[in-house]
Amino acid sequence: MLRSSPTGSDGADRPLLILVSPMAELTRGYMLQAVAKEHRIWVFKEEEPTWDQPLVCGHTVVDTLDHEAMLRAAHDVAAGPVPVSGILCWDETRILPSALLAESLGLPTMPSAVVATCRDKLATRNALRRHGASPVHAVAARDTGEALHAAATIGYPVVLKPRALVGSNGTTLVAGPEHLTEVFESVATRSMPEVRERFPEPVVVEEYLDGPEISVDSLCWDGEVTPVFVARKHLGFPPHFEEVGHTVDAADPLLRDAELARALHAAHAAVGLTRGWTHTEWRLTARGPRLVEINARSGGDLIPYLGRMVTGVDAALAAVSLALGERPALPVGPRGAAAIRFLYPERDTVVGSVRVDRSNLPSTVELVEILATPGQRLLLPPAAHVTCRYALVIVTGDTAEQCAEALDAAERAVRVVPGG
Repeated sequence: MLRSSPTGSDGADRPLLILVSPMAELTRGYMLQAVAKEHRIWVFKEEEPTWDQPLVCGHTVVDTLDHEAMLRAAHDVAAGPVPVSGILCWDETRILPSALLAESLGLPTMPSAVVATCRDKLATRNALRRHGASPVHAVAARDTGEALHAAATIGYPVVLKPRALVGSNGTTLVAGPEHLTEVFESVATRSMPEVRERFPEPVVVEEYLDGPEISVDSLCWDGEVTPVFVARKHLGFPPHFEEVGHTVDAADPLLRDAELARALHAAHAAVGLTRGWTHTEWRLTARGPRLVEINARSGGDLIPYLGRMVTGVDAALAAVSLALGERPALPVGPRGAAAIRFLYPERDTVVGSVRVDRSNLPSTVELVEILATPGQRLLLPPAAHVTCRYALVIVTGDTAEQCAEALDAAERAVRVVPGG
């Protein structure tokens, strides 16, 4: 279904880009707002626009997991008065069909083969192993027996991961054979409706990487990898790896760490990635940085929002430049730190209300967003993932330590009241 809207029609001289799946207003709305100021945006999505309607010049309702369906829709858009100049996507589950779409249209893109390698956790590990980069023992398993054999070879503890899910969904730390036998099936059958990749060996068994976990959003241009901002990751709900917060500091010494820089270059080269914006996740082990995963898009959980606050670099505008085949500018202007914390109930809860005592919020709070609605049932991991958050808080400060103190105070001022 192809529809135009008058919004943005006065900028007909600006490039027209197709955005595949704008996602939710809270998590990616700031990115669409940034690109819509300078470019004409046509969105492909599964339903009619809502919050994004005022920001786009047109839309098509189409299956965004089907690149052939999107290709037919793109030809309809291109038949209009303004040619399509690029394809945008910051939705992890749709970056592969978006790359295939761009290739079919002859538009700049990260090669689909590279994106497919990044999407498949086993393919990533195999590529790293072939290039001697960030060595981590990893084996794919078809069933519990294969997983037990792999774990015995690697040595406990191990981590079980679904091969193609997102956001640490289903990722579980396993202490021993009995624990592995108990959880394997739930990891193997873990699914998300927006993930269509299927593998005969659905689980990857990996050695456990000890040490702090970070993520790095980087620009890769002609093989040169520039880390733009580092997020220190805060995890919860062991043995699962629920991401409960992130801290971005413009003065983070890891931005100038030579060992991490070498690891970044090696990982990008191993998967064949020469141009693009990436979100890599790492464990800082005693043996040096070890890659957890490499994603062919900007970070989630509002990390690019934090990064923009403390560096001035807008990952959304960088994505536009890359979609047009241009090298993004990086106008870095470091200014302090910013952090986000997601709030979870102490136990499984039916929400009555979420109350914010604004009089007790620190002055450095930038945003408090209530995520849960009355009557909603919040189930803690592993029963649910991400959807059990009842609120988020974003703060700023001169240092990461100041941000942590402000988040502690803010969390005490935001509470969930159980319902009946």
